[in-house]
Amino acid sequence: MITTEIKNRILDAVKANRANYPSDAKHAASLGITTSVYSSVKNGQTERVLSDANWISIARKLGVSLRGEMEWKAAKTPTFQFITAQLETCQTGGLSAIMCDLPNIGKTFTARHYVKTHPNAVYIDCSQVKTKLKLVRKIASEFGVDSKGRYADVYEDLVFYLRSIECPLIILDEAGDLQYEAFLELKALWNATERCCAWYMMGADGLKEKINRSIECRKVGYTEMLSRYGDRYSFVVPKDGKERQRFLLEQARIVAKVNAPEGVAAGDIARRSGGGLRRVYTEIEKLKRV
Repeated sequence: MITTEIKNRILDAVKANRANYPSDAKHAASLGITTSVYSSVKNGQTERVLSDANWISIARKLGVSLRGEMEWKAAKTPTFQFITAQLETCQTGGLSAIMCDLPNIGKTFTARHYVKTHPNAVYIDCSQVKTKLKLVRKIASEFGVDSKGRYADVYEDLVFYLRSIECPLIILDEAGDLQYEAFLELKALWNATERCCAWYMMGADGLKEKINRSIECRKVGYTEMLSRYGDRYSFVVPKDGKERQRFLLEQARIVAKVNAPEGVAAGDIARRSGGGLRRVYTEIEKLKRV
């Protein structure tokens, strides 16, 4: 049962997300509801307009927790600043890039935060849409384009829309999980939206290895795709072991300083975390429960 409190939290997220879409109709389509229902929800009506399943779906799309999680503030770590700057450059210039770096440094958090604060930017978790059909339909639905018709129509409508709006950006996280056909379709989409749409691919070192291995094996499409994404892999974490550890601990300290309870030493949390940001969250969550 979705309580009124949770519905109100979801409603707040819907209102905040509206700024990223050019019209109520596009926003409603991205949330998977009709424009009439959207109008009722937007006006603050929460009872008997949506089923619990619909509320859960919208909460999932907007990242609203159904249980009481602690507030987590964005910290301007080196990773946050680096990726944000790259995303802004890509989006304003219609450029594409690939980010391959260590896991657990804040790549996903930064990408999701960017999408919340920039119109015409969408975030895609490729681990959830590994096939060509699922990937393209997901991208279409995030932009509010009809994603339920014939695949050929969805593809054409998506391309037409991306070429029509101002500075669209598509962030592809966990891109290494995509199947081969999905990679080829990304190349086709890039070709169809050249200079009209920005693309930003993210993953850990496995993504880099997958692309390089496929290029070495002369697998069709990978050399061309890498060329379209700038012919190089971006990274922010130092390669030297000692420098890397200092970098990770400093990032953990910055995040802890912004989010830890008053009076708690951020450096202590950073040391206990070993530089892993998920561990920082766990340590602070334990402190706030006490």
